[in-house]
Amino acid sequence: MSEIDLVRLNFSPASLTALNAILALVLFGVALDMKVSDFKGIASAPRATAIGMLGQFVLLPAVGWAIGMVLKPAPSIALGLILVAACPGGNISNFLTHFARGNTALSITMTSVSTLGSLVLTPFNLAFWGSLNPQTARILSAVALDPLDVLVTIVFLLGIPAASGMAVAHWFPRAAARAHRPFKVLSLAFFGIFVVAALAANWGYFLEYVGRVVLVVFLMNGLGLLLGYWSGRLARLPEADCRATAIEVGIQNSGFGLILVFNFFGGLGGMAIVAAWWGIWHILTGLALASWWRRRPPPVPVPVQ
Repeated sequence: MSEIDLVRLNFSPASLTALNAILALVLFGVALDMKVSDFKGIASAPRATAIGMLGQFVLLPAVGWAIGMVLKPAPSIALGLILVAACPGGNISNFLTHFARGNTALSITMTSVSTLGSLVLTPFNLAFWGSLNPQTARILSAVALDPLDVLVTIVFLLGIPAASGMAVAHWFPRAAARAHRPFKVLSLAFFGIFVVAALAANWGYFLEYVGRVVLVVFLMNGLGLLLGYWSGRLARLPEADCRATAIEVGIQNSGFGLILVFNFFGGLGGMAIVAAWWGIWHILTGLALASWWRRRPPPVPVPVQ
């Protein structure tokens, strides 16, 4: 067993409760801008939505598992890759898609669908792909991970806040419209401050071990962006849709991944550092890619006569 597998990051029960509450607030704020009509995009763009979800919940977890099998990092790092890959799309993906001149409506639809889908697919993927690698399977056995427990936690952390935000947006649209931006900014600011404080409390561990996850995170993030984009190209989706699927598959909700690490794995070092570094790295690559695409407007599809 690698020494990083023995590391437990400094995180008190009170800190975990605060992190859970902050993530719930973030999701509530995001959901103030989500409407039931967002899900109608599934009917208007079923192929694009299906391709995004295929990349999100099938291809990316498979890539995370494959990297762990081929490169054989420490078991906790390998399981961290699977965990991050099993998380829903990151909240920043909608902004990045818009900035990249992609199909923002499609991005919102895929984020909404992946958030709901994660209620079942995140615990399933974590248990399924984690059990296929003998090294990560030992960790799952050691913590006696019950997918049902993960499901219940996800319902409380994602499902209820998202449903509450959408309910407020539906019944009180004017109030939701006024509150959406400041609420989202404040909740994300609180989350950012919390993550910085958590990193500061574990800065020695982070500096010592982050070098071990740089390569594997780079590979999985890059492959996720490529899989999302080229699966759309192979399906002959418009360029704007391909950009949306690329960003949705390559940008994951690493904050949610951190919460699962601390809730179910006791802050296991390799898993936590993968999720923390992913949260930094995917913003950098996402902004770089979106900036590159922004200077290259997608061609306007020619209507079929």
